[in-house]
Amino acid sequence: MKSIVKLPTFTVTVSLAVMMLTNTVALADSSAIQQVWLDDHVVVSVPVATNRVTTINFPGPIEAIDGAGFTVDGKTPGQFQLAHAQGSAFLSVRALFPKAAGNLNIRWNERTYVFELSVSDTPILSLNMEALPTPEDEGAGRAPDVSPLKLLSLLDKAKAFPLLKSQQPESVADVGFTTYDGKPLVSDFNDYQIQIDQAFRFNTEDTLVFRAAITNETGTPLIYQPDSFTLRAGNRLYPQSISDASGTVSPKGQSIVYFAVTGTPDGGRNNLSLKNQFTVLVNRLSPPPPPPPVVTTTNAPVHPIRSPRGQP
Repeated sequence: MKSIVKLPTFTVTVSLAVMMLTNTVALADSSAIQQVWLDDHVVVSVPVATNRVTTINFPGPIEAIDGAGFTVDGKTPGQFQLAHAQGSAFLSVRALFPKAAGNLNIRWNERTYVFELSVSDTPILSLNMEALPTPEDEGAGRAPDVSPLKLLSLLDKAKAFPLLKSQQPESVADVGFTTYDGKPLVSDFNDYQIQIDQAFRFNTEDTLVFRAAITNETGTPLIYQPDSFTLRAGNRLYPQSISDASGTVSPKGQSIVYFAVTGTPDGGRNNLSLKNQFTVLVNRLSPPPPPPPVVTTTNAPVHPIRSPRGQP
């Protein structure tokens, strides 16, 4: 006879019809640590093991737990052993039999989330349930108000990123970072190029910082407006929020610049991914070099020049 486990002071009621009609979401990734969006309209399949513990983590304290065939002390008959401390935001479970299977209903934030547990050779050891993005997270909200002083600090953090990563990793733990060594992002303007070397994303500030190299292909100085960097992603243009650039590149030389993009031109969040194929634009002030002279040739015969003595 199956037992029903209810933790003290917690109650929850779940409709079996609703549970049967929900779509099952299979976790395709076989890694031991998984992240899943919280959605009370789907069933999450969780592979567990008899010799491993699986922990399910929620964003806040769990309100109630219901499950058929679960035991909290290991002595009461059941297919799974469950451990949960009242008021905590996580629970742990392991299978007691090789072919154990059952569902677990967890009440959180006034909603019920359904999990289907079954034994597997590749169990999930930690399942992190994350709240669905809010409209602000998805870009519908306003961009954060980032002061010039804060923007300067983001530039400094990007410049010192390798050192901070090795000596103070906690200070850059939430910073997205990528390089383009394998597939450089080059904006080619014939006589000069702008190549993105590194890119950083500061999500809280909705700001991207870029380290770029401007290469002058001509024999004359390249002069540009240092506060005019613009990022193109797809069909949208994002003007810079701050830059660190000299405004000149010596003949046949190269200059390293840093610039940042914050939010969108209309004040919204950009939420730009570092995986985009970016193009960098800048206002050029020096005129382009003149085109090379055009040399024309004819097929007219060439007559030898004769000396005053009449000899060629």
